[in-house]
Amino acid sequence: MTVTKAEEHDLVLRTFRVLIADLVQHYGGGHPGGAMGMAAIGIALWKYTMRYSPRDPNYFNRDRFVLSNGHACLFQYTFLHLVGYEHMTMDQLKSYHSNELESFCPGHPEIEHPGIEVTTGPLGQGIANSVGMAIAAKNLAATYNRPGFDVVDSRIYCMIGDACLQEGVALEAISLAGHLGLGNLTVLYDNNQITCDGSVDITNTEDINAKFRACNWDVLEIEDGCNDVDGIVAAIHEAKTTSKPTLINIHTIIGIGADIQGTAAAHGAAFGTSSVEKLKEHFGFDPKEYFVVSPQVYRFFGDAVIRGEKLQRDWSDLVESYNAAYPELGADFARRVKGELPSDWKKYIPLEFPSTPTATRKSSGLVANPLAQHINSFMVGTADLTPSVNMAYKDKVDFQNPEVRVSCGANGDYSGRYIHYGIREHAMCAISNGLAAYNKGTFIPITSTFFMFYLYAAPAVRMGALQELQVIHVGTHDSIGTGEDGPTHQPIALTNFYRALPNLLYLRPCDTEEAAGSWECAIEAKSTSSIISCSRQNLPQFVGLTDRNKVKLGAYTLYGPDDADLQILGTGAELGFGLEAAKLLEQRGIRVRVISFPCVELFERQSKEYKASILRRGKVPTIIVEAYAVNGWERYATAGFSMSSFGKSLPGKDAYNFFGFTGEKIAHKIEKYYKSFQEDHDSLWTFQDLN
Repeated sequence: MTVTKAEEHDLVLRTFRVLIADLVQHYGGGHPGGAMGMAAIGIALWKYTMRYSPRDPNYFNRDRFVLSNGHACLFQYTFLHLVGYEHMTMDQLKSYHSNELESFCPGHPEIEHPGIEVTTGPLGQGIANSVGMAIAAKNLAATYNRPGFDVVDSRIYCMIGDACLQEGVALEAISLAGHLGLGNLTVLYDNNQITCDGSVDITNTEDINAKFRACNWDVLEIEDGCNDVDGIVAAIHEAKTTSKPTLINIHTIIGIGADIQGTAAAHGAAFGTSSVEKLKEHFGFDPKEYFVVSPQVYRFFGDAVIRGEKLQRDWSDLVESYNAAYPELGADFARRVKGELPSDWKKYIPLEFPSTPTATRKSSGLVANPLAQHINSFMVGTADLTPSVNMAYKDKVDFQNPEVRVSCGANGDYSGRYIHYGIREHAMCAISNGLAAYNKGTFIPITSTFFMFYLYAAPAVRMGALQELQVIHVGTHDSIGTGEDGPTHQPIALTNFYRALPNLLYLRPCDTEEAAGSWECAIEAKSTSSIISCSRQNLPQFVGLTDRNKVKLGAYTLYGPDDADLQILGTGAELGFGLEAAKLLEQRGIRVRVISFPCVELFERQSKEYKASILRRGKVPTIIVEAYAVNGWERYATAGFSMSSFGKSLPGKDAYNFFGFTGEKIAHKIEKYYKSFQEDHDSLWTFQDLN
């Protein structure tokens, strides 16, 4: 008997929904409702529209799928299983919410697992990542494609729920995507009108379609999103024909078929044994059978592997012909696909710098600008601070929609590598995560804003570090020396968060030579995010003392004998005060060693012997001089000259003076501390705040 397509769809939909309920019930936890309601969307994507290869999840020109509503991860895991991703066995699906350490089915998608493009969980991050991936694909296509040779034409599909559309980071990214005309981005909205607290209208009654259209998106609508596979497929194909990003507003029912369908109770908990049995009866399954997927369902998706392998072969053949026609472009494209920089990239970093006082934001630019100018792996961006952050390199081309003419004349095209993010710090960093995740190493995104505003961006910076994505963040105006902008702009405690964040290098150079070393460390950290923290104000250049090659050690002796009577640790803009104090103390008969400490994270990677040689723990007083909260330095120092309050709105030099940051004042406090130590050596074991 011939089975119609509608009957096939019905069987797959019923099977999928019952399987999801079983998987969540298996260990009594998880999120069943959203995945069940989204089943038809999954069929439309994995069966009919997306280009991917189950046998090679990292096939370069694949379409990317991002599940921004990551709690619905069983939706993605189950479709990966059905279409033939070898790692995603039924036993793996059953490990969802289990205690199995090697499970491929964590409670939210994680980037290190095959078929998962980015780690999602905090809502809104995924859609912002998707915007970054769409930018990546647009830029690569504009850079490398030639007539008849579309070596990059991947599309980005992002699944979102009601909650993503309430997060600020999502709204920032949506706005920018519309402005940029990212027609290769399709967002599928699982519109079930339910969040944890109840129906969406307890907090949100806006017109989503009008909102997206106002942001320069095309909007399509599917009324029966739980069942209308053909309608969803048609909408996805229509989205491919527009030059704008597209929202497909798909109305679904959360937990469809369950006795609590359409309610918040269907969102984040197992239904219970009796409810699952009723669900199975409702969909025509035996209530006492579990994890049932018939051969017919597997056959329905059975062409996915063959289709994917053909996609790969066709693309490989295309690239081979492209290399013959455009050998230089082909070689450069191959390097980018491999995620490599030119082997001689360091040649673009100057070997010598001006010896006159220089702000490290300018120092950073002296290092980064020639790199970005000559190496197309770098994608530079700023949150509306081009004049301040020194990241605009010579002959830069802006990444812009070429169809839009900008009033101020800052026009560009999709081949451009300088992104104006606008005043969207959070989205800037989340989008950059997407750029980095598109294919690791193909892009090294650089973001930039005032360091204080990386507090706005902190959730996205954290997600980049968590995913081992190489993104370089440049935070300028990083101290009370920012001055007249006042305490709102003067970071005090933010550094403590970033120093504590795993897999992130917080680098604070004290001059241009250390800025060069900081950039080298950040560029060589292929699986680590970095923040390079820079001053607004001019800083002295410690010529002959600082060493770019020692930044990778995290800390090194800058001045003074190894057997000094006491030690001063210094970072960034305040290191100069520590050095001034050391020289004054020497005049008073106290021998001082000054240690530059640009990166705690790198120091922790050094050998026990090296760390002991630097710290001389328990032997001499060691004082950290830094205009931040002192927390954390207790591991390395015995006392701190630091901040315990917010800053103050004064010119930078006056702000430092107000809080006691002068060589004379610091020397005076340290001398008193040193004398007390001579009288009571046990005082070394009680950390003291000297300021």
